Amino acid sequence: MSPSPIRLTHLDHAGAAYMVDVTAKQPTVRTASASAFVSCSPAIVAALRDGTVPKGDVLAVARVSGIAAAKKVPDLLPLAHVIGVHGCQVDLEIEDEGVRIETTVRTADRTGVEMEALTAATVAGLAIVDMVKGVDRAVALREAKVTAKSGGRSGDWVRPADGEDPAGL
Repeated sequence: MSPSPIRLTHLDHAGAAYMVDVTAKQPTVRTASASAFVSCSPAIVAALRDGTVPKGDVLAVARVSGIAAAKKVPDLLPLAHVIGVHGCQVDLEIEDEGVRIETTVRTADRTGVEMEALTAATVAGLAIVDMVKGVDRAVALREAKVTAKSGGRSGDWVRPADGEDPAGL
């Protein structure tokens, strides 16, 4: 028996893109988390720790940029729904190799906030890149991914740890 073909929710029966109609769905509390990593040179990591980056408070700018970005997803992704972003947390941690970004977005709406969480993480990372690129041309945004979601029809999901079997076997 051959496996069922994968059905992408934003494509109709003819393969044309469309916005999924969520009118009949009841609003529920939904949460999503995402992460990203900005790799930086040792000199930038030291400047971040010391607060001596020439352009100013990198982490504050990144945090506010991530929060603002979460609220702009429908402007960036044409098939995304306009939803209320009722909470957005952007946490930044300086590590030896760069900055770890963790975001969590919450809503009480008809569709999830995975893209809002991922956009918050990546735009926070882009803000870091923008503020340090003049000193560290090799700075890189990487490892952007949704790490968890809860609520909605499909329920809860948590990304397996690296190297862990996603089926739990």
